[in-house]
Amino acid sequence: MAAERTPVDFGRKLRDARERKGVSLRQIAAATKISVAVLEALERNDISRLPGGIFGRAFVRSYAIEVGLNPEETIQDFIAQFPHDSVTAGHATSDPVEDHQAVESERRMATTFLRLILISIPVAGVVMYIGTNGNRFLHRAPAAEPVAQAAAPVSRGETPPPAAEPAVAPPVAPAAAEPAAAPTPAPAAPAGDRLTVGLTVKRPCFVTAMVDGEKKIERLLQPGEGPAIEVKREIVLTAGDASAISMTVNGADTKPLGKAGEVVTRRVTLTNYKDYLTTPR
Repeated sequence: MAAERTPVDFGRKLRDARERKGVSLRQIAAATKISVAVLEALERNDISRLPGGIFGRAFVRSYAIEVGLNPEETIQDFIAQFPHDSVTAGHATSDPVEDHQAVESERRMATTFLRLILISIPVAGVVMYIGTNGNRFLHRAPAAEPVAQAAAPVSRGETPPPAAEPAVAPPVAPAAAEPAAAPTPAPAAPAGDRLTVGLTVKRPCFVTAMVDGEKKIERLLQPGEGPAIEVKREIVLTAGDASAISMTVNGADTKPLGKAGEVVTRRVTLTNYKDYLTTPR
């Protein structure tokens, strides 16, 4: 009976190839722009430090090229030893906490909108009542009081004096109508139906970006590159070095994506983008 094939220690295979070529982890990190900590974890078979899906396999490919291994065979060995969803999936998954934040943001927006409507209804009613009945009250003149005429005695043979004409109150000029109250401002319109996400790279950094379900970027960005991406629903951004890249949303700066050498994945949507801004709008 044929002997069973001994499983390959993937991390040990990478380390042996590196030592045969005589290169250090720091040299590989400088060439691939992958942090030393992630490379060390790869040699220890600790794939928890790697991003999932295509991005993690791209790290393995870059390492294999630097140490002289066949990149395609190395990736197949990687998948064979780690047949997990995080390795075979097409892209890294996003943090479910962000979905919870999006729900909370929508709930707060709906509550604010409802309060504005409840305040606007009675104010609008008062404005309509004043506009309809105010002029009628202002134009009503006071009734003239009758002036009593004292009857003077008249001697026989004398012609009685003509009766005095009743006093007439001078006409009252109509009062100027009060200006109508200013209409209650309508609630602020919700955010636009799209976002403009800008990326700026300070030093070489491997980046992938899935925009509205379509892959837009999967390559090593060089310093000075600053692509602007139009987003209709969401963008899932993964960076190999969180401190090497900065992001803006609709021209506003966002908070740092992470620490130096840290691999991060961020999901930005139309409802949660304000959570990433340094100064919420």
